[in-house]
Amino acid sequence: MSLALRNLQRAVPLRRALLRQRLQAVRGALGVRAFDVGVVCVDNRKIQQMNRIYREQDTPTDVLSFPFHENLKAGEIPQPDFPDDYNLGDIFLGVEFIFQQCKEDEDYYDILTVTATHGLCHLLGFTHSTEAEWQKVGALPCLQHTRAHIALQPRLQKPGCATCPLLSSVKTKWRNAAK
Repeated sequence: MSLALRNLQRAVPLRRALLRQRLQAVRGALGVRAFDVGVVCVDNRKIQQMNRIYREQDTPTDVLSFPFHENLKAGEIPQPDFPDDYNLGDIFLGVEFIFQQCKEDEDYYDILTVTATHGLCHLLGFTHSTEAEWQKVGALPCLQHTRAHIALQPRLQKPGCATCPLLSSVKTKWRNAAK
């Protein structure tokens, strides 16, 4: 199905084609390409407004996810009964906030991809409303390996992480698409 990617901000330049390519690879590796996903890139003002409304926190944030399927067990892929239900939901990326949080040695698009992957995990039932749940989500192999390897691998030209077939597959697709 489709990946709808909208850029509703002008605060930070955004190469949508690169982000789309990376998110398609992550969706494929997670086995959820049959599902629609919406990704909306917004500025600090909009993400703060949404964070205030939906999470009662009056600060900008990096990502907000709105799952289509409720009560999924963490990591469970939905099994829809109807074609219209092949939808995972929507991810709002606070791209201005993400850009401001990037360290000097970090690639903005790598961090954007990690953050979108985090949002995708939320659409697949992972939550972190408590500190223990936050630690559990942070310990997910896809996020741990994404953070540890995605930014380094393209520059080092090394193969994917041997302990994480998901990211190995994602990195192979990224490398092939970049050629």
